[in-house]
Amino acid sequence: MIAIDAGTTGVRSRAVFADGRPASGSYREFAQHFPQPGWVEHDVDEIWAAARDTLNEVIADVGVEEVAAIGITNQRETIVAWNRSTGVPYGTAIVWQDRRTAQRCDELTAAGHLPLVRERTGLVLDPYFSGTKAEWLLANRDIPIDDELAIGTIDAWLIWKLTGGDVFATDVTNASRTMLCDIRSRTWDPELCALLNVPIDALPAIVPSSGRIGVTAAAAGVPAGIAVSGVAGDQQAALFGQACVRPGMAKNTYGTGSFVLLNVGETCPAPTDGMLTTVAWTLADGTTHYALEGSIFATGAAIQWLRDGLQILDDAAQAGPLAASVADTGGVCVVPAFAGLGSPWWDPYARGTIVGITRGTGRAEITRAVVESMAYQTRDVIDAMTAASATPIVDLRVDGGASVMDLLCQIQADQLGVRVQRPTDQETTALGAAFLAGLAEGVWADLDDVGARWTLEAEFSPAEDRTAADALHAQWLRAVERSRGWSDH
Repeated sequence: MIAIDAGTTGVRSRAVFADGRPASGSYREFAQHFPQPGWVEHDVDEIWAAARDTLNEVIADVGVEEVAAIGITNQRETIVAWNRSTGVPYGTAIVWQDRRTAQRCDELTAAGHLPLVRERTGLVLDPYFSGTKAEWLLANRDIPIDDELAIGTIDAWLIWKLTGGDVFATDVTNASRTMLCDIRSRTWDPELCALLNVPIDALPAIVPSSGRIGVTAAAAGVPAGIAVSGVAGDQQAALFGQACVRPGMAKNTYGTGSFVLLNVGETCPAPTDGMLTTVAWTLADGTTHYALEGSIFATGAAIQWLRDGLQILDDAAQAGPLAASVADTGGVCVVPAFAGLGSPWWDPYARGTIVGITRGTGRAEITRAVVESMAYQTRDVIDAMTAASATPIVDLRVDGGASVMDLLCQIQADQLGVRVQRPTDQETTALGAAFLAGLAEGVWADLDDVGARWTLEAEFSPAEDRTAADALHAQWLRAVERSRGWSDH
């Protein structure tokens, strides 16, 4: 299988072999455009060129005869419009990070539409999601509303390009992030489309995350006839790539921020304060799993702040050893609410806070407090998830840059009271796309077969007595309260 991982700053294509052979890959960055403060845009022709070129490089390396299928994973919520006849996009894509529709979301909330959005989509009214971005595109660009109009997320654009315009489709995980999809029926919702002035006929067909969608076309500039059989948004792909295929299995990706997803099984839970409900995946036979998702704004970003802001680290890799050089923080807590607090607090007015400093506080104590804050924020999210869903967490599988820190993984295990497992292969997003594609094409027989492909690199077991961990978490919650509501804008 070849996974195309179309991220926010670049595209990576990667070969994944069923027998576990080392994978080959290719990567291309693309430009970020910031036309106004708070606006973020991408050139989707540049994204396609990066996908096509990296895909061709990997195919040339492994041989086209080795490629059973292509899987796609992508930055979620980014939206683009194009003409189906010409293939020409109507300007740039609006990226998930873009905040230009914040006022529109406030208007919709004030008009009383939030309960409808929460109940149908599992989301909140926020410019993060695609629906208000699509509305803005149609209202502010010279886009004809006709039978040739296509509006979709990046996966839909890549599927359309790979198949030479033969298939206009999006998978259910990406659809579930648009604010236009009823996540129980997994169909476009006419009432939501009307609310946001998005023509439902301009939206792609919603297809399973695993199942043959189409085949590549020579006109796309890639070898023809390769099945495109797996698609998922990046965080759902990482959940699948971590083989969290049973209810109670969870993953956390420690990146710039962190995304915690908990598999809650085949029943869609009711909306939960502080959490998002999302489709985890739908398989070819229609089996659908749902997930609760928590977004943490600053984990790796806090390490970058230690390096670039406070300059107490020369390199981010020093954080783990420096934090481990002291037995504790000496009572210091760091709440890295640099841009507010995400799940489960959703407080945009919180600000970063350091409490408990004494004359004996040094760079090691502050660094350890930042490392501990990653574990505490993850516990806050998972505690809220398990309380809301009544789905106890089995274990936590971790990936992302900070997961290399053994200290962080051990603190996390102690805080959660469950095992923390770090896989051998950390590129879980690409793995998930490959697993979904391979499952559709019979490379892996079933979910158990996928689970067997996942391999453990290190496991961290919690302390039997959680008294100390609970006391530290209680101290953290006191610090969080001091950070909340600090800013008035």
